[in-house]
Amino acid sequence: MRELNMQPNDISFETALGERVEQMLDACTRCGRCVEVCPSVKPAGIADAKPEDIITGIIDIVRSGEGPQASRKWAQSCMLSGECIKACDEGVNPRFLLAMARVAIAKAEHELPERRRQGVEKYRDLGRDVAVLSRLQLDGEVLERLGQKSAAVTAPAEPPDFVFYTGCNVLKTPHIALLALDIMDALGISYQVMGGPSHCCGIMQLRPGDVEMSGRMATSTVDKMSQAKSGQVISWCPSCYVQFTETTLPTIERQRGARPFEMTPFMRFLDSRLAELTRHLRGRVDMRVALHRHPGVAGVMEAAAKILQAIPGITLVDLKQPTVGLQSASLGVLPAFKRELQLDELQAAHDADIDALVTVYHSEHRELCAHERDWPFRIVNLLELVGASMGLQRWDRYKELKMMQDADQIVSECGDLIAQHALDASKAREVVVKAMLGDQPLPLKASV
Repeated sequence: MRELNMQPNDISFETALGERVEQMLDACTRCGRCVEVCPSVKPAGIADAKPEDIITGIIDIVRSGEGPQASRKWAQSCMLSGECIKACDEGVNPRFLLAMARVAIAKAEHELPERRRQGVEKYRDLGRDVAVLSRLQLDGEVLERLGQKSAAVTAPAEPPDFVFYTGCNVLKTPHIALLALDIMDALGISYQVMGGPSHCCGIMQLRPGDVEMSGRMATSTVDKMSQAKSGQVISWCPSCYVQFTETTLPTIERQRGARPFEMTPFMRFLDSRLAELTRHLRGRVDMRVALHRHPGVAGVMEAAAKILQAIPGITLVDLKQPTVGLQSASLGVLPAFKRELQLDELQAAHDADIDALVTVYHSEHRELCAHERDWPFRIVNLLELVGASMGLQRWDRYKELKMMQDADQIVSECGDLIAQHALDASKAREVVVKAMLGDQPLPLKASV
């Protein structure tokens, strides 16, 4: 095993990643505790398999691409909850090994040209959906503020204290990202915004098994983000955070001998400045609210709860619902289980007589927001409540459009911006149907 003090570019990204994987496989004792605590096991239908056999099969899959069916199911059903990481006493990250098992399965099933084709297709689809949905809501000036114009990604004259990395999909619900920037402005924090498909984390290439292209894309983004004076990147997207902190940054550290920066989730960053933030929370927000929780990034939900409780007038209600997954989108690997969880939570929110169900991440906000039409409470993002107390407001145009439930009406409503951005209205409609109205795991009541 090579040491971390090797010279830069001494080995390729894929080789360095392979070395990390082998080191972790060697450290795994196959005790099965990671399987025992995993919330995916029962809904995936593999609860009768021995945990030791499942993790042993994962190791076989990572090394050869082949393994028992229960192990393959476990790898493909991972919701990225992170319970497995907390359960391991050997310093192994089972969530990372499951990602590598999925890569190995993809490699065994398809040759590189097909894997690369799949990665390119997924990347293009993501880029199109993000570009269209953000442009149906924002003019060019606001897009530039979110780092989506060339002038916004040039190096600033003075290095910022932080880089704020949005990821891609939050740009579909841009009011959330804009509120994050407004809050940082109020706190006097200097930052540069980066994100969107031009600053890809590499996950769209890794999922189909194109490790080389994933490493190339992610390394390019890491180099762009290595500008902050503090050596800190504030991240919004949880899947990007996991991709960078569990796959990319440790691999680059093995390649170069040092990690370019540390990455902190936005909620944990706000929590670290809670005393300062509290001084800006002057307005009362008299609401009974419940927090929609996903525990996949350690400390984020705890930080979100603390921030909510710091807002004058907020009463936080515990709905006593299961909390699983990295974010709502991560539960898509078990669609029936996901629908059941969402329906149970909406019913519990109704029974608790709350004023609002509060999302943290963007994916659950996209999936849940239109349910506001059918239930007697609002669906809002946490930053909307923080902003309300600070005197900051951003229009949730995404929710407004999605609640129309009519693609033609949505396109008509966005006609001015379609013209401003020179979008093809028919193609914009296709994106609305697929990426907005189609992003509805639990059907609305009228659609059942």
